This record gives sequence, structure tokens and C-alpha cells, in this order.
Amino acid sequence: MVNNKNSFIPYGHQTIDDDDINSVISILKSDYLTTGPAVERFEKSIANYVDTKYAVTFSNGTAALHGACYAAGIQKGDEVITSPMTFVASSNCVLYMGATPIFVDIDQKTYNIDPKEIWKKITSKTKAIIPVDYTGQPCDLDEINEMATKHNLIVIEDAAHALGARHKGKKIGSISDMTMFSFHPVKHITTGEGGIITTNNKEYYEKLLEFRSHGVTRDRSKLKEDHGPWYYEMQFLGYNYRMSDIQAALGASQLSKSDDFLKKRKAIVDKYNAAFANIREINTPFQKQTNNSSWHLYVLRFNIAELVASRKQIFEELRGQNIGVNVHYIPVYYQPFYQGLGFKKGICPNTEKLYEEIITLPLFPSMTETEVNYVIECVKEIVKKHSNRN
Repeated sequence: MVNNKNSFIPYGHQTIDDDDINSVISILKSDYLTTGPAVERFEKSIANYVDTKYAVTFSNGTAALHGACYAAGIQKGDEVITSPMTFVASSNCVLYMGATPIFVDIDQKTYNIDPKEIWKKITSKTKAIIPVDYTGQPCDLDEINEMATKHNLIVIEDAAHALGARHKGKKIGSISDMTMFSFHPVKHITTGEGGIITTNNKEYYEKLLEFRSHGVTRDRSKLKEDHGPWYYEMQFLGYNYRMSDIQAALGASQLSKSDDFLKKRKAIVDKYNAAFANIREINTPFQKQTNNSSWHLYVLRFNIAELVASRKQIFEELRGQNIGVNVHYIPVYYQPFYQGLGFKKGICPNTEKLYEEIITLPLFPSMTETEVNYVIECVKEIVKKHSNRN
């Protein structure tokens, strides 16, 4: 095993080259730094990339989800169904609107929200569904959209992990009513911080544009009064959630390399899968044949009954080898804030069991072959040491 202790390997990392840097420098030398022509170009590029009509950038993915909830008309008294196996933003955006998140358990194979459980939780108060494409694997979008159509619900897909993924040949970003992508540095492409909503619905598109800019419009056909060419109106309480041209220029440069990033991620995944395939103490990620994951995360599930060590001990030993493993995620309703709202442990048993058994391994396009091999050897060595077969 190569001694890699002096070089920390994070679970995710941005891949920035000179083209990215020069694209940002060109904006710094231009007339626009904040929201300007580079933002509009980036939005059009993303819309084209995912085969959708419209795209609206935001300062981050959470802000984008907030905007989508506003555009969907979610309000106090409404319920929104989502997964607890996600980051808190997926449900916080519901709380921002005064509505109530309803957590639905996950499928034991895919770790995505289970459509069978969604059916059970739909009530007269349900307004929307926020499915989460966990690790980059698309949810069962056909069934989710079927139930949404039947019950007149809006689907806001949290695809923070899934840029470049496909469901039955269709690009993620073109299927749901609205889809959110994140551009945080550990995601597939980065704008530093940033997010976007894609949609084919013009009404949502126009609401999103205004929501990210204080609820202000300059559209003369919408004005209540018109004092002159300078005039604008704030017609509802929006937010300052705009992306800058600096960020957009970086994002556009990154997008041009997105397919190459995906290929590199998949190559690392193939090596991991091959290396861990026949080790009974661990389970590699299950992938549906109808999906093409974008592989944001590589999550190993440990068969704790086959080991004499706890997940925590294995995690700490991997960290001790300078491997930046992580756990994705703590069930949202475990958080003290959500406990204070009345959510109790035990409501999603599949999610809770998964949480106790998973560790995320490093996965990012600039990982070297040496680093990948080192991670594999460390995992194998630690698992072998703690196997109950010894």
C-alpha cells in the first residue's frame, strides 16, 4: 500500500484549470461584475445542456429551492413531501414558505424516496413533492410525475447531485416541473457558490426571475404605473438571490468540461465497484438499469453484522489514513431544530438504518490513479482487519 498519509484526499474537490481562471479574469476586466450578460449566457447554456426551455440562476442551491417553492405557490398550511436522506436545504425551503415538510422513507436499494410510501402520505394539504436524486441517481420520476398529475401536485426535483444524469434516456432538468442544480465546489461543475432552476414553464420562469431580485419587475406590461424609462416596481417581497457575472463565467467554462468530468467520475466508480464487488462485509451502490447516474457521491454500505468494528471506528481509521471520508446524510429530522418542531426518530426506518451503515469515499475528476488505489487498499485492509471471519 502506498503511504499517502502526507496528502489528504477529500471526499470531493473542484477541478479548476487555466481556462476557468482566464474566463473569470476576462469578466474582471469587463464592464459587468454582478448580474449581467454572462449570467444570461450561462443560463442559456445550462438550458441547452439539459434540454429545457428556461433556466434561472441563483446565489446558491438553497436559494434556488426557495425560489422554486415560491413559484409553485407553496404557503402556510400546505404540505410538501420530500426525502429525509438529504441535506437540510431540501426541506428548509418548505419551512421558508411557512409550509410543512412531510418526510417519506427511502427505497432500500436505490436510497431514493420510495414512490410506494409517497402514495401513503398524500393528503388534501399536499401541494408539492421534492424528490432528491441521491448521489446522482435519478428518482423514479415516471411514477412520481404520475401521482403528481393525478393529485394536481407540483414536482420540484432536487438534482443538486445530478447534473448530467439521465432517466430513461431523458436528461435530468427536462422532466420535472422545476429542477434545481447546485454549483457548490464539490458538485459536478462549480461557480464557487451558486444554483439554478430549470423549467419548461414560462410562468414559473418569470416568477423566479423576479423572486431572485427583490420581487422587482421592469416589464412595462406588468407595471401598475409608469413614470418613465427608469421606472421599476417591487410587486411582492422577493430576495437578493442573484448570481454574479464572475460566477457565471466560471460556470460556463466548467460546463464545457462537464461531460469529461462525468467520464472521469464513472471511471473511478468502475474501479471501486470492481475492487469491492466480492467483499461480503460491504455493499457497493445499486444502480437501476433505466438510469445513468452522474455519480456525485460514492457511498459504501457496511454489513455491520459481518464486522467486529462499528461504523464510527471504521470511519475514524480511514480518516486516520488521511482519507477524507464523510457520511451523507444525517436524516434531516434528527436535527435539533426539526426535533423542536415535533419530528420524532423512528418515522423512516429504512433511512435510519442506512444512516448507521454508510461511509462516502472520495470521488472527484482530478483524483489520481494512485489516490484511487490507495483508497481501495485502505478500505480492504481495514475491512479485513475487522471482519468477524478472522
